[in-house]
Amino acid sequence: MNATGRRPGEPAPDGGDEGKTEVNIEASAADDKTVIVSGARAPSLGMTATNGVLPPGTRLGEFEILGLIGEGGFGIVYRALDTSLDREVALKEYMPSALAARVGATQVQVKSSRYESMFRAGLKSFINDEARLLARFDHQSLVKVYRFWEANGTAYMVMPYYRGVTLKEALKSMQRPPDEAWLRALLTPLVDALAVLHASNCFHRDIAPDNIILLEDSHRPVLLDFGAARRVIGDMTQALTVILKPGYAPIEQYAEVSSLRQGPWTDHYALAALVYFAITGRTPPPSVGRMVSDSYQPVAKLAAGRYSDRFLRAIDHALAVVPADRPQTDRQFADELGIKLDAASAERAAGVADVADARRAGATARRRVRWVVGAGCVLAAAAGIGWFVPKMMSHQPAALHVQRAANGPDVAGSAGSAAIAASAAATASGAASVAASPPAVVVPPPALPPFTPAGEFARIASLADPSVVVKVEVPLERAVVDRDRLRFIVTSNRAGYLYVFAVDPANQYLQLFPNELDRDNRVVAGKRVVLPRAAWPMQAGEPIGENHFMAIVSLAPRDFSSLDMAHDSVFGSLSSAAQAAAAAQRTLSASPFAGVPSCGSEAPSCPVAYGAATFKIDVVGSSK
Repeated sequence: MNATGRRPGEPAPDGGDEGKTEVNIEASAADDKTVIVSGARAPSLGMTATNGVLPPGTRLGEFEILGLIGEGGFGIVYRALDTSLDREVALKEYMPSALAARVGATQVQVKSSRYESMFRAGLKSFINDEARLLARFDHQSLVKVYRFWEANGTAYMVMPYYRGVTLKEALKSMQRPPDEAWLRALLTPLVDALAVLHASNCFHRDIAPDNIILLEDSHRPVLLDFGAARRVIGDMTQALTVILKPGYAPIEQYAEVSSLRQGPWTDHYALAALVYFAITGRTPPPSVGRMVSDSYQPVAKLAAGRYSDRFLRAIDHALAVVPADRPQTDRQFADELGIKLDAASAERAAGVADVADARRAGATARRRVRWVVGAGCVLAAAAGIGWFVPKMMSHQPAALHVQRAANGPDVAGSAGSAAIAASAAATASGAASVAASPPAVVVPPPALPPFTPAGEFARIASLADPSVVVKVEVPLERAVVDRDRLRFIVTSNRAGYLYVFAVDPANQYLQLFPNELDRDNRVVAGKRVVLPRAAWPMQAGEPIGENHFMAIVSLAPRDFSSLDMAHDSVFGSLSSAAQAAAAAQRTLSASPFAGVPSCGSEAPSCPVAYGAATFKIDVVGSSK
């Protein structure tokens, strides 16, 4: 059987001409518009389904279709339930409507044998150039592919179910152009994501405002799908309007000319065009016309005085019509924009100086608790943090007093618990189709929020990979000083490594787990981890007030050495000065307080994904 469901040589069911291929691809592309749909859980999500759309309740392996998110000329995206992991996902089906149709319950069949070569080329690209490619990368501003497979004459891929708005809609809702700080915060994770792609000689080639989603809680930008199948089919039909977006596509995407080869500069052009559009309200002139007569107006002149000259000139440089005249590397582009890539943060001279200063300042601010273990053996123990270790074992003496040093400023406030509700990554057409709240579009803040430990805990949770689901049970959310013990239970749907951090009302920041007494932090998927363990029980103590906690489950061991934590006690501690130094290294898409994966040189790969959950316990003076 071939992709049409017919045996080789069998006539097409429509009895159509097997000669010249004539497919109205451009008409299909016209339907590929950005669609913002309601975040409600109604099966149809407010979309009108066509006959080719799978109905709610359809099972594809372990995935159950819940409703339609969006459909276009090249495929369909559904909201689905992963029944094995009990989570909502976005499921994308390859379905080029001009070439194929639904036959029976789930089968996809090519309409005519003359379309088969295009259908199969698109199918191959859908799997190899989109699903398999995206599955290779693990970056928080790139769509993650959990699984992909072939069945029913077509192919599917499963992605996180992101919730948010497209950049196109966010810009449309603004009363005035975004300022430079907002644009820098947007560009930093996007350029960093492109650097990850380009390091593997991969290029996105479809960057535009409707192909970027701003996540609902964290406002982190995510580059949506590559639209690989759409480009392949467009190439075979010479329908350039299908595969290119005038104003965003550089000249090298219009023709395969050796002197105009594609590279990182290709994506730089589209990203700069996006900024040009955000600032001026219009796209640059199409690059094809610019090669004949360049009518491009430099943004350095159009927006002079409203943005720094350096920033505007960087945009103009990246929009040079000839590829060789643009920045050639991601590092060069980032440097010209005045942004820092996450991978280079440790190399910054200012950062090194800040860490050294924090180390010296932290040496005098660390507080210690000591207790006697056995006969005369004294070990450094936990800092205060509203909890202390009363006894190591039932026969051991009680803990000695706490030596409290001068506190740093009391940093109050919390951003609250921010968890990403996922929604659909992209329509099968290559344009974005994302779930959003029904009211007006919410415009993201211009830059990072002010640092507070509790707020950063919440931000880290919002930046986490939605495929790693971490849950924390707290039996006692209100603890009485000198009476109640700390207890919480952590579970994760993925196996990995558990890290727990806490901060008390006096701004004492500790790594509770793993610690000097308990280093085994490996967790099994679905298995409950009860903490603290018997070797290090913790009892409520002063200062009274809210104690904030964060539990991270990482697929790989994590390294927190950049925080310059002190390890002269059972628990690692982070002084106020060290907190400030680390806070200065934050970016929109990453936090040094979340650490970095560390697998060793012998590991074949090192996954960066982690999940996180925040919780709090209120320590009070009495039970009244």
